[in-house]
Amino acid sequence: MTVLETRLAPAAPRQSSVLWRRFRRNRAAVLGLGLVILVIAMAALAGVVTPGDPLRQAGAPLTPPFTVAANPWGTDQLGRDIMAGIFHGARISLAIGVIATLISIALGTVIGALAGYFGGRIDNALMRVTETFQTIPNFVLLLTLVAIFGSSIEHIVLAIGVVSWTAPARMVRAEFMSLRKRDYVDAARNLGVGDLSIIFREILPNALPPVIVFASVVMATAILMESALAFLSLGDPNYASWGNMIGQGRAVLRTAWFCSVIPGMAILLTVLSFSLLGEGLNDALNPRQKK
Repeated sequence: MTVLETRLAPAAPRQSSVLWRRFRRNRAAVLGLGLVILVIAMAALAGVVTPGDPLRQAGAPLTPPFTVAANPWGTDQLGRDIMAGIFHGARISLAIGVIATLISIALGTVIGALAGYFGGRIDNALMRVTETFQTIPNFVLLLTLVAIFGSSIEHIVLAIGVVSWTAPARMVRAEFMSLRKRDYVDAARNLGVGDLSIIFREILPNALPPVIVFASVVMATAILMESALAFLSLGDPNYASWGNMIGQGRAVLRTAWFCSVIPGMAILLTVLSFSLLGEGLNDALNPRQKK
């Protein structure tokens, strides 16, 4: 190719453009992204749209939706504004989901990376620990940890992260086992690069795409776990969360369905949005997809 032909040749599309083109082909994933943005906007604007403490009494108890302008989504049995609880609860749900996901992904990545890279006895020992955690149902282990350490929001987040790391660990281990014998890894070893540097600088960046996709699943699961705890009256009562709203609304479910249904719909749409987003990320990061 001549110099002129090289200059006139079309530039290769950027990786980000290619990923976005793959992602937007999936309409459900785009819908999920839109819902995620909506939930983030609700959390960010909670103090503007519904200022003040969401746990304060804001009207007459059990006001039906769309009957009082001051409480457009109604009030619960204690007179608390449901709309305020939904907006401020978005903050709690997102915070719990993000922090618990970071904890679980960090634990799973470190354990899976060490097991997959070194193999042998280290792999056997770490996988036995992983299997021990997997023999206990996640929610049962979560209930045990919350019962032991308490139901403060900090303990709940930490407990959800601790019970969710096994699947990311196995995923990272499988990626490392397939990547540790690549040429660029052998070249790094021949240059005298240390094992930890090879793990975190050479192999880990290439093993992260499936973990990033799976993080959306962990995020949705973390939100559901917190809601289930709150439904069982094991949530932190000092915070307005969607799970607490559902748990408290079940006492008046027959006479005031909206106290439980509205926060239930918020949880449903949020979990669905992260699931659809993960599906879209999987399609975008899949190398078999056409550009």
